[in-house]
Amino acid sequence: MAPKRHGITAAGTWIVDRVKTIDAYPAEDHLATILSEMRGGGGGAHNVVLDLALMKAPFPLRGQGVVGTDEDGKWLIQEAYKAGVDVVGLRTTKEQQTSYTDVMVSKSTGRRTFFHNRGANRLLDDDDLDPGTSKIIHVANLTLLDRIDFSAARTLQRLRASGVKTSVDAASSGPKRLGEVVVPALDHIDYLILNEVEAGDCAGIEVRKADGSLDRDALAAAARKLRRDNVVVVHMPEGAFAASAEGELWMPSKKAPKIISALGAGDALCAGVLYGLHEGWPIQQCLDLGHLAASACLGHETTTGGLRPVSEL
Repeated sequence: MAPKRHGITAAGTWIVDRVKTIDAYPAEDHLATILSEMRGGGGGAHNVVLDLALMKAPFPLRGQGVVGTDEDGKWLIQEAYKAGVDVVGLRTTKEQQTSYTDVMVSKSTGRRTFFHNRGANRLLDDDDLDPGTSKIIHVANLTLLDRIDFSAARTLQRLRASGVKTSVDAASSGPKRLGEVVVPALDHIDYLILNEVEAGDCAGIEVRKADGSLDRDALAAAARKLRRDNVVVVHMPEGAFAASAEGELWMPSKKAPKIISALGAGDALCAGVLYGLHEGWPIQQCLDLGHLAASACLGHETTTGGLRPVSEL
């Protein structure tokens, strides 16, 4: 008899963010003042599983990825372990240092600019992904996983054949890369969670007008183009759009009390949606929790520091 599936495994990128808040982002050859700096965990797999832990998800949480044997790698593992995440699937390596990103957060706008070293994430391969008895495996940041990207369809097909639901998000790597990596894997993805730029690039549809405003009709068309027998969720600052067997749904964002940084907000929304999907909630309730989680995330400098138990969001 097949084991009862329960819990979420988050696999993919594990990164240390070196977050520097600056007065304003400078032009080349100009100066910006660093107002504060701190270390935080980053990467889609890290953010989603830590967010779920901080939301006190009532099911097992597992992390999978590759980190270096350096201090950054040890710190990421310790932080996840302290949060109650099963870290057995976090492999360590001496071949590469732990992936890191220098994140410049502009105090004047709240927007972020990233300088990224792929590091140990380059070494994550198919053998590292094992859903165990999880109900969902979330593969985070396709297009940043060098050894998995171009065999993603085969990897996801293998995982799905075990009975687990597959969830995927991607990095904003441009239409060519997304078209080569994500689109061929669509038939093997149960839950596709992207931002509006990534969704538009995957579908080959421009979802923003010339003035930068959202084209809701184009967004819906992009989501429909990515639909198979799956759930597609597209998130953006204005809200989120879902296309599923339940139909199509637009839900505007929650008003954030104070925006300190947008770092990790998309992953927080993803975590909230996955929480609801795991629990079998209607898609509207999943999006609602996703927006609450994203709103909480906006109030902190790091990717996960603003998250709280669901009852407090």
